[in-house]
Parts: sequence; structure tokens; C-alpha cells
Amino acid sequence: MALGGVFFFIGIVAFVRILGKRTTGQMNNFDWIITVTVGALAASGILSRDISFADAVLGIVVLGLMQYATTLLVLRGGMVSKLAEASPTLLLHKGRVLEDAMRRTRISPEELRGALRQKGITRFEDANWVILETNGVLSVITKCDMTIDEAETLADVRAPDELPGPR
Repeated sequence: MALGGVFFFIGIVAFVRILGKRTTGQMNNFDWIITVTVGALAASGILSRDISFADAVLGIVVLGLMQYATTLLVLRGGMVSKLAEASPTLLLHKGRVLEDAMRRTRISPEELRGALRQKGITRFEDANWVILETNGVLSVITKCDMTIDEAETLADVRAPDELPGPR
């Protein structure tokens, strides 16, 4: 068991180095699932007498190859991109809370207020936009004289067709 632990530790460190920083950075849902599954396979390979080292290693390698292939397909866009990655979601627009988006994403008003406070914002109207990113982080963009259509970095943000007030 100790030898298996050493082997899997070295193997997973190599696995992470090969797959790159994406594997351990701020993870989206897809990255998190891969990470948990690799951990479960490694634990099974170390602790379970029913699963051989080779089977656990094969499972980890297959997952690594699938993650690599999926990220390449996501970069190309299209259907795989839509299935594998969530879109960032607009939660506050020009100081107005988007209640439907808050409900759909299960973000509480307290979480929204906390994100604003972290940026030193004390009133909703002092924020242009708050976006729930694909990794679960709330991005806050302070008040500026710009429409959402003019903000290049918000091009992929999921926003309702009808926004309150000026776009």
C-alpha cells in the first residue's frame, strides 16, 4: 500500500504537469469533476485489493486524454464547448439586481452584497455589472459610462434579452 501511494503521488504530479495549470487553477465544473475522479481512481488503486494498479493507472490516463481532447474541442467552439462549459451569468446590471438570474444560479443576496463589499462598493448603483463566472467567482465591474454591448469582456456573458434600464 505504501509503495502504491508513492507511485500514485509521483504519477499524479506528472499527470498535472503534463496536463498543465488548468488542472489545478481556478476550476470550472468540468475540471473539478476530472480532479475528483482522478483522486477516487488513485485511492482505489492504492487501497482496494479488487482494483489493480494497472487498472487505476489506465483509468487516470484515459481521463487525462479525455480532458485534453475535450479542451481542444472546446477551444474550437461549437457543440462540445456549449456542453462542457457553462456561460458566465449576469446577476446585476447598472445597479439593478436580476432576480431571475439570481434564483436560477442560486446566488443569495448576501453573496452578492459580499462581492460588492470586497470591491469597496457600498451601494448597488455604484456597480455596472456583477457576473457569476464559470468557476463560481463573482466578478464586479464598477460604475462606468458604457453599455453592456460595448464591454468586450462581457461578450460571452449570459444576460436576459430585456435588461432593466439602459443597456
